[in-house]
Formats: sequence, structure tokens, C-alpha cells
Amino acid sequence: MPEPKAPLTLFWRSFALLALLLAGGIFAWVLALQKLETEPRVALAAQQIASLVNLSREALRYTDRINRVALVKAMSASEAIRLMPREPGDRWEPFEEDRFTQGVGSELRARLGPDTIAARSVNGVPGLWVGFSIEKDPWWLRAETARIHPLRGSTWIVWLGIALLATSIGAVAIARLMQRPLRELSSAAGRIRAGEFESRLDETAVTSEIRDVNRGFNRMARELAKVDKDRAVMLAGISHDLRTPLARLRLEAEMSVSDVDARANMASDIVQLDTIIGKFMDYARPGETTLRPVGLAPLVEREVLALRHPEQIRIDVRLPADLQVLADEVELARVFANLFENARRYGRSADTGIARVQVSCVVSGADVICTVRDSCSGVPAEQLSQLTTPFFRGDAARTAATGTGLGLAIVEKTLQRMGGSLTLANAADGGLVLHLRLKTAG
Repeated sequence: MPEPKAPLTLFWRSFALLALLLAGGIFAWVLALQKLETEPRVALAAQQIASLVNLSREALRYTDRINRVALVKAMSASEAIRLMPREPGDRWEPFEEDRFTQGVGSELRARLGPDTIAARSVNGVPGLWVGFSIEKDPWWLRAETARIHPLRGSTWIVWLGIALLATSIGAVAIARLMQRPLRELSSAAGRIRAGEFESRLDETAVTSEIRDVNRGFNRMARELAKVDKDRAVMLAGISHDLRTPLARLRLEAEMSVSDVDARANMASDIVQLDTIIGKFMDYARPGETTLRPVGLAPLVEREVLALRHPEQIRIDVRLPADLQVLADEVELARVFANLFENARRYGRSADTGIARVQVSCVVSGADVICTVRDSCSGVPAEQLSQLTTPFFRGDAARTAATGTGLGLAIVEKTLQRMGGSLTLANAADGGLVLHLRLKTAG
């Protein structure tokens, strides 16, 4: 299945879920604190204002009219409160305009009496004005509004922002901690895929699930290392044990068979068997490769000169002389040798008996797309995806019956070991086109 255009990593998914959970919790706590903070602050504000009113009332009650003026001035200077007689023509605006101020007004009336007036301005002067009476004389007391206002919205926003920032940092740390074992497992799996079977994970991890996974991975790595070692030994033995008698058979055939045609046919069969063994060995070759800068044009030219039966194939090389790619030189040489041999066998024209191949390339960013195109009639579209399957042979290959069905499979596997890829297509005007993607050397 195709990968999504913007895949979501486990780290970001964990971070998003944790951040969402913590942010929701913080928001709920802020709402709860606002609710819980309102009533105590209403009571405290009303208590402070009622205490000022009661103190002022008692002070004025027991002070004669001559000394009241001095008392009012003293209180205004020390407590930033203003006392003044309430006149019938005073214009005032009600203090209650939201839930908080309504609570303050109700609390003041409960403490000072039902005839208490709470105003937010008197005669155009803003503030918290409380109207009360001393015996039958009405008075105004003006207090600072800072005494009764709740926490401002900006204050809540600041605290909420700080909490969200701390939450984000904590979510990043937690998500990274959760994702670290999987990142290590992914890295180790990548090294195993590249043929580094000695990769191991920590088996003393604190988390039991991670510890069990690491132990299972290490057991798998040890088994793969053993299998790889056994395979190398087995392949070496097969190569030696089969090629030695083949060499003796060829020598004996050439010395003992008098018929020239029979001797040539037997030698050809033995060469074919030796070639098949070589193909099997190439396909089963271990995955370790050492990538170095390799000149692409000189390498291809060498393989062209080394071709067997050059009279059956014509190769037109159109590569920049100074282009270098990151590759294993021996492995890349095998790739082009396989492609040219494949074209020689199955891409020859029915009229001339010659296969015509064109090799060109284009540089795309950090990649080099090398194109190898032959002049055959192409491959049925339904078979294109199967040509790199081991032991699959197309119609022409089945007719020739001289191949192993491993040529293109070896090419694809070799390119993958070098960090590249192989793509096959039919040209619009006939012929099979192979695109080899390699990394540039700088």
C-alpha cells in the first residue's frame, strides 16, 4: 500500500495525545478555580468594604460636627477613602453589572442593611461608592476598586499560557522517553537489514515489555547471524564441490571426445552449468557492501570491452566522463555485466541477430538515474513487475532456455544493497527500458 504523503510518527502522535490530555486537564482546572475563587473573593471584598463602612460610621457617629471635617480629611489621607454627605440630587450608577459585582452588592446589603447602596460612579466620579446612613444622615464612602475586583482575564491567560508551555515541554519529554526504545529497535532492525547481524539491544531495560522485546530481538539476531554464517559456509562448499568436477569433466571431454561438434557442445553445457552456479552465488551473496566513489563511464566501458560474443551486441555509451557514483565497484560491474548479457541473449533483432543497447544518464539532485535501453520488442505489461522475481523467465527467455531467471533479480538486489533501485518500463517506440537509481559521489 502507498505511504501517506505526510506520515505521522509515533513521537508526534504520542506528543499530540499527551498535550491534548494535559491541556484539557489544565483548562478544566482553570474553570474550576475560577468558580471556586469567585465566592471567597466576593465575601472577602464585601467584608473589607463593610469593615471600612462600619469603622467610618462609628467614627463619625461619636465625633461632633466640628471635628468631622478633620476626621474625613485624615481618613482620606491615610486609607485613600473618601467620605462625603449624600445629597438628594446626586447621580449614581448601580455597581452590579456581572455575577461578581452582584455578589458583592448582595453581600454588602446583607452586612450593612437592606438600604445600603452600591454604586460604580457618583456624579461622574468612578469608584466603589457605598451609600449608608448614620442615624438619619445619608453618606457616601468611596473605596479603591482594586479592593474588590477579581483576577483579570489577562492574568488567567498568562497563567494558562505558562501552564500550557510547561505541559508541552513535559509532553515532549514523555513522548521522547516513550519513543526511544522503539527508535533504538528501528535502528537495530535497519542494521540487521543491512547485514550487521551483531547488532544487539539492551536486555536490562526497566520496562518489562521493552525488555522482553529486546531479548526476543537479540535471539533473532543471533539466529540470523548463525544462518548467515552457515549459508556462507554452505555456498563456499557448493561452489567448490560443484565447480571442481565440472572443470575435470571439461578437461576430460576435450581430451577424450574425438568429435569436434560433440566436444564443443559438451564444453558449452559445462560452461552453462558453471554460469548457473555463478548466478546462484551472486544472488545468495551476503549483503555487506563498501561504497566508494566510482567513475560510471569508465566502469561501463570496461564491461562493454569484456563482453563475450561482442559481434551479437552493439552498445552506445552516452555517459559524462567525470560523473562519479557511490557504489561497490565490483558489484556495480556485475550489474552492467548482467544487463548486457541479458540484452545479448533476449534483445537481438530477428533481422540482423544483433542487440542494440543505449546507456545514458541524468542527474536528479543527489541521485543519478542511469538508463539502459535495448531494441527488443519489449515485454508484455503484465510481466514487467515479475521480471525481477527470482527464477521467473519471460517468453523470450523460456524459448531460449539458457538462463536461470536470476539476472534481473541479481541486479535489483545488488542495487538495493548499494542504496539504489531498479525500475522497468516499455519504451513508447519499442524496447525495454531499465532505470538504475544510484547515489552521486558528491
